[in-house]
Amino acid sequence: MSLLSKLFHYVLLSVSKYKIDESHGLSHAMEILTHANTIYEHEQLYHPELKKDEKIIYVSSILHDMCDKKYMDQDKGLEDINNYLLNLKNDDQYLINNEESSIIKDIVSTMSYSTVKKNGFPELGEYQMAYNIVREADLLCAYDFDRCMIYQMYQKNYSIESAYDDAVKLFDNRMFKHNDDGLFLTSYAQNNYMLFEKKAQFRINHWKRILNKKL
Repeated sequence: MSLLSKLFHYVLLSVSKYKIDESHGLSHAMEILTHANTIYEHEQLYHPELKKDEKIIYVSSILHDMCDKKYMDQDKGLEDINNYLLNLKNDDQYLINNEESSIIKDIVSTMSYSTVKKNGFPELGEYQMAYNIVREADLLCAYDFDRCMIYQMYQKNYSIESAYDDAVKLFDNRMFKHNDDGLFLTSYAQNNYMLFEKKAQFRINHWKRILNKKL
């Protein structure tokens, strides 16, 4: 089984164990991985030294919500991730070493929007760009308006109308201010975030038309 398969299998197990809803489950792990890969491939053209961090970027992307304090005790989630990674093998060959597991822990524990707004960016030295890539991939995922509504419906038992209203407020106060708040540092995100904003605004308007039908 490939490393990617093992990681996604861990996501499936964690989703079941901690009752993580679909807004932060397998599909989100897949989406952030694809965004992280896109950013990585773009940034590597200007930062070839990123090649050594490729595995760290992908592992962090896939597992970043498997210690989310919205669903579990974060320290326990981080401990479980660390134990899992350090025991991953293929043909008696360990796939993740101690240094890699440690930096993955540092990335996933400091990349959330609320943590960055409270504490600022961590200082991760040579891994700073890897951190930025994973964090900004997650920010680009946050422009998925449906995902925001889905979280409200699962966690707050909101009606579709209330979920829509809360999601609109969240986008106005948070997602549509990502760039103004200085959260995008990679050239890819800086050059492309407006495309995600436009797609989100289109989705907001589409939902408004549906909900105005008073079905």
